[in-house]
Amino acid sequence: MDAERTPRIAIVTGAGSGIGRAVAVELLCAGWSVALAGRREEALAGTAASAPERASLVVRTDVSRPDDVTALFAAVRERFGRLDLLFNNAGTFGPGGVPFEELPYDAWRHVVDTNLNGAFLCAQAAFRQMKEQDPRGGRIINNGSVSAHAPRPLSAPYTATKHALTGLTKSLSLDGRAYGIAVGQIDIGNAATDMTARMRTGALQANGEIAPEPVMDVADVARTVRHMAELPLEANVQFATVLATAMPYVGRG
Repeated sequence: MDAERTPRIAIVTGAGSGIGRAVAVELLCAGWSVALAGRREEALAGTAASAPERASLVVRTDVSRPDDVTALFAAVRERFGRLDLLFNNAGTFGPGGVPFEELPYDAWRHVVDTNLNGAFLCAQAAFRQMKEQDPRGGRIINNGSVSAHAPRPLSAPYTATKHALTGLTKSLSLDGRAYGIAVGQIDIGNAATDMTARMRTGALQANGEIAPEPVMDVADVARTVRHMAELPLEANVQFATVLATAMPYVGRG
């Protein structure tokens, strides 16, 4: 990304809480203008209030709905004129603790629509805008997960979408070259958010035991995303894995 191009414009989906909020605030405090997208407008307003002197735009968006995504990108064009970064972050784990053979199709479809179809819709809209704008190009960072590499028990919908997101990242990284669009993925493990609160008290392990797991500060994730985002477009972090050092991921356990 050209450091002389100011202000830099980002869209963060799922910006109302957790990793999305942390990344949005990190970017805002670094001087970016950020469109905050998510389903709960009051939560997005809370994110904006965390950096009240910065240029943010709240856009209520359900990323699984094509019309919502179209409206989001139109609002960004109208307000800011261009787009330098899409952080494709919105996602859901789905129902926890449900055996695969008992998983309702509607629950499966909700996770796929949010995690995968939502990422597709937003990335496609970003491609169109980044290809047409002047100067051309930009960056997309997809929020994967360590589940893109290894699953947790009873996580088939989430794990399947995160594996698919890795394929999407690779394809878009290749397809974006002609237009100066850099695409990468950050795979995150046990950042301290509401979504991972249960990890600290006990999470189901592959051997069937329930055990607490260490977590890391979500601010460490936000700083990593910002580093990826602020690279010049000639450089790209294709995949980054950021995780709590002692979580049971590397090796057996």
